[in-house]
Amino acid sequence: MTNTPANAAAETPEEEIFEQKAVRLAKRERLIAERTDAAGGAYPVAVAVTTTIGAVRARFDGLEMGAETGEQVGVAGRIVFSRNTGKLCFATLQAGDGSRIQAMVSLASVGEESLQAWKELVDLGDHVFVHGEVISSRRGELSVMVSTWQIASKAILPLPNIYSELSEESRVRSRYLDLIVREQARETVVARAKVNQSLRQTFIEHDFLEVETPMLQVQHGGASARPFVTHSNAFDTELYLRIAPELFLKRAVVGGIDRVFEINRNFRNEGADSTHSPEFAMLEAYQSYSDYNGIADLTQELIQNAAIAVSGSTSVTWADGTVYDLGGEWERISMYDSLSAASGRSITPETPVGELVALADEAGVDAPPHATHGKWVEELWEHFVKVNLVRPTFVMDFPVDTSPLVREHRTLPGVVEKWDLYVRGFELATGYSELVDPVIQRERFVEQASLAARGDDEAMRIDEEFLRALEHGMPPTGGMGMGIDRLLMAITGLGIRETILFPLVK
Repeated sequence: MTNTPANAAAETPEEEIFEQKAVRLAKRERLIAERTDAAGGAYPVAVAVTTTIGAVRARFDGLEMGAETGEQVGVAGRIVFSRNTGKLCFATLQAGDGSRIQAMVSLASVGEESLQAWKELVDLGDHVFVHGEVISSRRGELSVMVSTWQIASKAILPLPNIYSELSEESRVRSRYLDLIVREQARETVVARAKVNQSLRQTFIEHDFLEVETPMLQVQHGGASARPFVTHSNAFDTELYLRIAPELFLKRAVVGGIDRVFEINRNFRNEGADSTHSPEFAMLEAYQSYSDYNGIADLTQELIQNAAIAVSGSTSVTWADGTVYDLGGEWERISMYDSLSAASGRSITPETPVGELVALADEAGVDAPPHATHGKWVEELWEHFVKVNLVRPTFVMDFPVDTSPLVREHRTLPGVVEKWDLYVRGFELATGYSELVDPVIQRERFVEQASLAARGDDEAMRIDEEFLRALEHGMPPTGGMGMGIDRLLMAITGLGIRETILFPLVK
């Protein structure tokens, strides 16, 4: 008999868990012994649900205390609270969406034998089917007055305490428990589904096609990142988990798919922190005959529509209660101009690396080995400017040597037509006027190969197959990439491990 919520499994002594498991396994054996149908086993193959707990609540919420409806329903859920008394037992059944209803098992309704079986067999965490009349209890609790019931599945291990917070580590490692006990965990899963649905709908409205490109690649490219390496036995060759779908999506544009996007997984063999995960979901999109300004307009629309899909408004409320406004037109600032203003120095694409290093030394800014002019500019910009960005902001016009896949600026020498979108102080998306000239692209790849030869693990390699595709002609194109996990962070205020249903953990 269970009268109170169980302690969290992670906080329960091992001996007690062992004892509870033994008791519950014995109950399972009894269920097997008492089965009379031909199916065998401890649990029924299916139960005769007629509706959901959420549907019952939607239809009958607001019943007066003690009211009877005459409506018979069959519902199922997980028991998250149980209180057994002499002739009347109470249990709270919870559906997967978190909706709950009370089940009342009385001697008068089910008989002595069934009531005793309930007391002896049912535990917290069990999935139970109940059939009976929808009523309101004398305390006004919407309930099912049970006439028949079945254990649909028994929890062999105890549930966490639904009234206590799981630690962050427990939430991440045992997400299934997190989903059972914490409403916000379930809401985040729903929010992610709404975001993906909204993104796809916005793309459909703009005549984009969704495609899928390879996860396993013979050569990694499309971003500056360290890849995961594996081996194909079938082809006896080294393969890479993709760091980006970019080079294949551009092949699709060459082939005539003028508006194309993909939402799928990327893998980068780098650090993990509150905004980075080695495995993450990525959106990339390419629009022919557009540029980085047009793709910025589309990106703003995509994000604002996703916020509305989740929150009903472009003003979103984060998990800590902060209200953040994603509405309106977002500011667009120049990387070089904003860095010059914030640092008090005039910094241009012609500024020598020595001057940038001297400024970095004064400010205590470090850069990776073999840092180029552009890398120093970006590190200095993050130090002086990024920390002060509050509203969503497009940071425009990056150094050419850090952006090998981007078209040179049409009027500013030494920079490329690239933006990064910053929201909540982190980079959410990036967009380009794509480099479509195969001659210049080859020169950029050669420069990257030189960096790789000097020890830069993130530098790109020369991709002859991609260059061959470009040589068949790629139209002027605007492209963008955005992390889905980070978009959830911007809308919910959560860390990246909270936005991923099952994040990678050691």
